[in-house]
Amino acid sequence: MAKARHEDERTASAGEDGPAEAADGSGTGHKGGTRGGAAADAERIHNRIAVLRAERGVSRRQLAQALGVHYQTVGYLERGEYNPSLHLALRIAKYFEVPVEIVFSTEPFPRIGG
Repeated sequence: MAKARHEDERTASAGEDGPAEAADGSGTGHKGGTRGGAAADAERIHNRIAVLRAERGVSRRQLAQALGVHYQTVGYLERGEYNPSLHLALRIAKYFEVPVEIVFSTEPFPRIGG
């Protein structure tokens, strides 16, 4: 069954409105962007995926392949246009070998050197 779930996540593609939800519910389909006003901002999840990728020299495609998601999903996540499922958030943290709090936060991360 785990193999089927992995294949579902890999085939979940990103459309115009954001990443499609996988059959197992691994993608919430929720977008954090500015549409929806204060409610959307309250649910926004900030992340450091782009910073972690850059530090490690990992491309979006490489990260997506390792996670079993579409490469566009990584872009949506990095831009804050899509909130990951808990399962995906934990897999991302595991990939980078850091606690999930290093990657994701409900509060904006402080700027580095600026």
